[in-house]
Amino acid sequence: MTSWETAVETVRACIRNGVREFVMCAGARNAVLVEVLAQAEEKGHVTLRRHFEERAAGFFALGRTMHGEPCAVVTTSGTAVAELLPAAIEARYQGRPLVLLTADRPAAFRDSGAPQSIVQPGIFGGYAGSGNWGVWDRRSPWHVNVELEEEFEVGEFTLSHETLKNEVSWPRLATSGLARWLKDELYRGLVVMIGELEPDDREDVYHFALDLKAPLVVEATSGLREALGPLALADPDRILKQQPPGKILRLGAVPSGRFWRDLENLPDTEVWNITSSGWPGLARESHTTVGPVGRVIRALGDIEEAGDAFDYLSRNSRAAAEIDELLEAYPESEPGLLRTLSHYVALGNGLFLGNSLPVREWNLFAQWEQPIAEVRANRGANGIDGQISTWLGWTAAREDAWCVVGDLTALYDLAAPAMLGQVVKKGRVLVVVNNGGGRIFSRVPRLAAMNERARELMLNPHEISLEGWARMWGMRYLRIASQDDFDGLDPGGDTLLVELVPSAEETEAFWRQWHD
Repeated sequence: MTSWETAVETVRACIRNGVREFVMCAGARNAVLVEVLAQAEEKGHVTLRRHFEERAAGFFALGRTMHGEPCAVVTTSGTAVAELLPAAIEARYQGRPLVLLTADRPAAFRDSGAPQSIVQPGIFGGYAGSGNWGVWDRRSPWHVNVELEEEFEVGEFTLSHETLKNEVSWPRLATSGLARWLKDELYRGLVVMIGELEPDDREDVYHFALDLKAPLVVEATSGLREALGPLALADPDRILKQQPPGKILRLGAVPSGRFWRDLENLPDTEVWNITSSGWPGLARESHTTVGPVGRVIRALGDIEEAGDAFDYLSRNSRAAAEIDELLEAYPESEPGLLRTLSHYVALGNGLFLGNSLPVREWNLFAQWEQPIAEVRANRGANGIDGQISTWLGWTAAREDAWCVVGDLTALYDLAAPAMLGQVVKKGRVLVVVNNGGGRIFSRVPRLAAMNERARELMLNPHEISLEGWARMWGMRYLRIASQDDFDGLDPGGDTLLVELVPSAEETEAFWRQWHD
């Protein structure tokens, strides 16, 4: 086939498999794909967006898949393909239908040292499937590598009426063992940990939790943190560490809290996971039921009340009061500013939380009164890569969308705002918590035993202001360093960059007193 015919058939195959959105990173090698896709867009078959940088484009496309539909990112050949690996890894662990459409030189050029030529087939290893589209389950990334000549003759793209593949493949569901487990030995104490949930699962999880009446650890990304507040532990890591429960039921994605990691060293605590991703999230033995969380819960039928065998909730009010007292005593601390910010975010239309400190501090210190139903984050194997790009992808068509990330996270994704001209900007607010480096490591106990130079290397300290970055991309800018500065926070209008600068002294005092 000619390059034109190959490109046409490739795009048709993508459309047949449910891909309607493409993020383009154009170059000479994939120019024929660009032409075919441009024609497909003119005829109403697809939607295109463009980016100059492949890593950010990959994460933007990942954000689009958070709505449940596939999205493809299109690259030229060579190292441009390798830039997609971080997004592919994150998509793999989130179970997202990210399609990696990579142009390649003919096979004879591989390992020849020729320009723009590397070995592209299999470059993503086990993080993306490839080959026959018929085996793609739409719950993981898919790599389509296309060999193309640079020269081509432009033809006309047409799409015949073909059967479209839109279903997601799931393993056979069996819940009898889980149903027995939920009833047995409740005297050992049962705690439910709720991680990120898909929107369709939230109502089932909400009613399940109310019926079960077990203590909860509710992540903001579940969309149920505020709604289930009366059953939620305010300071779960400390409460559960003091008296570990005998049984943990995890619903949704892997939790971000410290106690989940502590479970590796608590073999007497049984763990059962209900998750669509299939990942147990632990290296130790546990049970896992794979499927949409709401569907699994419905299959369980009527649930008996488990209660609170260890009286965790009776201690919960005291823990919540201690947090409130410290927030009042240190209003300019990072947790104090975050609590005030959370009241503004609750008036918006969705929140994306960056790793690692923002998502953890939000779970602990954000307000509990006003529900925030749509909250997302990149977890999986990802650290701080591509967070802003993912937010822009997830909320591309949404007004009043908020994002809260750390300063190093923002510095890691400086090219992300290149997409602002291709997404809805009204009411969009990007909050960067600028605490001068990776402050989460300052609270790692083993860091205290390291020498001063080692601690500096861990923290990556800096004195960067982001006001110039805001001007570069045409964002409005506001610096908030005190409670009074919130008076200037106006989410209306075009994209606003808020640089949240907490008091280092108050933050240190807050954490020192809280841990004591």
